Amino acid sequence: GNRRLAPPSPRNPFGTDEQGCDVFARVVFGTRIALLVGFVSMGIAAVIGLLAGALAGYFGGKVDMVISRLIEVTMSVPTLVLILALLSIIERPGIYHLMAVIGLTRWESIARYTRAEFIRLRASDFVVAAQALGAPWHRIMLRHILPNALAPALVAITFGIAGAVLLESALSFLGFGSPASTPSWGRVLESWRTNRECWWLAVFPGLSIFLFVLGWNLLGDAVRDI
Repeated sequence: GNRRLAPPSPRNPFGTDEQGCDVFARVVFGTRIALLVGFVSMGIAAVIGLLAGALAGYFGGKVDMVISRLIEVTMSVPTLVLILALLSIIERPGIYHLMAVIGLTRWESIARYTRAEFIRLRASDFVVAAQALGAPWHRIMLRHILPNALAPALVAITFGIAGAVLLESALSFLGFGSPASTPSWGRVLESWRTNRECWWLAVFPGLSIFLFVLGWNLLGDAVRDI
């Protein structure tokens, strides 16, 4: 078997961890976890954010006031503290619990952008024409306004994916969220805390997190420019 805490070598290019597992294999598998966390958690956040923003922007009045206050309350609570509080309630939190909690706490920026676009577009000629033809409100919202209001929300979602991965890595590094058997980048990085002399346990997963987050932020910039 592999040697425990062996430095990088031709056989193990990223070295091995305290269980003798190949760090390269764990980092590669961690990419799958990162993508899963990013897409699933922001998928949940996108559904909540788009729906809340659409209802607030289209109906205005009391509906807008209630949803806007809810957005402000969500924004004012520190995300990391709220996630740690929610995870402490769950007996054995897994990666799917973590995704759900991140999704339920990271929707407010998507909702704000969507609300602003709906307010701008609800007075447009094509919306007035659809209302005059007797189209139901949900059809006007989903078929006519939403496709034209997606652009700013997509930018927020793209940046959100990078943020979700960073948050999952931070929580895993702190020992929360995914179980120790899950080879997420944060978990590989966490093993460095007890083996400080093994630099490869920090460098390679840390570099993976850095490059992934940088890549998604650059993609977010590109989407915003488009």
